[in-house]
Amino acid sequence: MSASSRFRACLLVLSVALWLPQAYAVELSGEAIQGGLIFGTTQPGDRVFLDDTEVMVSLDGGFVIGFSRDETGERSLRIEGDSGSKELVALAVAPREYKIERVDGLPPRTVTPDPAAAKRIAEEAAMVSSARSRRDPVTGYANGFTWPAHGRISGVYGSQRVLNGEPRRPHFGLDIAAPTGSPVYAPADGVITLAHSDMYYSGGTLILDHGQGLSSTFLHLSKILVETGTPIKQGDLIAEIGSTGRASGPHLDWRMNWLNRRVDPQLLMNGSPQ
Repeated sequence: MSASSRFRACLLVLSVALWLPQAYAVELSGEAIQGGLIFGTTQPGDRVFLDDTEVMVSLDGGFVIGFSRDETGERSLRIEGDSGSKELVALAVAPREYKIERVDGLPPRTVTPDPAAAKRIAEEAAMVSSARSRRDPVTGYANGFTWPAHGRISGVYGSQRVLNGEPRRPHFGLDIAAPTGSPVYAPADGVITLAHSDMYYSGGTLILDHGQGLSSTFLHLSKILVETGTPIKQGDLIAEIGSTGRASGPHLDWRMNWLNRRVDPQLLMNGSPQ
């Protein structure tokens, strides 16, 4: 997507607050773009809906909404006040262009698992789903996000991966390459909802819940330094980079989810993790 298109998408979102009645004082920041997140603040007690689905709102009026990799068309953001009044905001989801990445040299068993691994993979998927099911009205994301690791960006969100010559599902993370043992820090406040040392695909895996269905997942870790249930502050040391699971070299695979939508953490960041 061109820089001018991204600017127009961001301008559309940021201008929304200017058109809403003063009584609402709704503030929105972010981009209505594939893989993007929008953070909002409305009056305490207001209800917020994305299309017909109610969005969790904190006690002080904070909320977040997100858009998936291939989402298209227009979404309706509806704010309902205590008096029964309503306001509608139309959000046109801007498209993006994605890269094709080729990764060779992976162990064949991790590219095409044998039938004996199917049960393990299914059980681990259920663990991840359960960890991401937490719904807490807190806003651990309120202070923004910082880089969880330092290194070279080696993979990006949304890219189509070809593993050992076989096309696979898109990559939903941001990869930061760094030596094994390099520190991983919490990019924002939250609570650890999963700490697993050896998952079939992702190896050492952590999930950090930021509130309201927004979570960060960290993959391929060589060491995990926190436990499930641990409250975390932005900047806390939580793990070390590795190459466990399906990985061709040491790196951090940082993923983010809002509810069932996979979103792009790089859109939240400025500069480079180096």
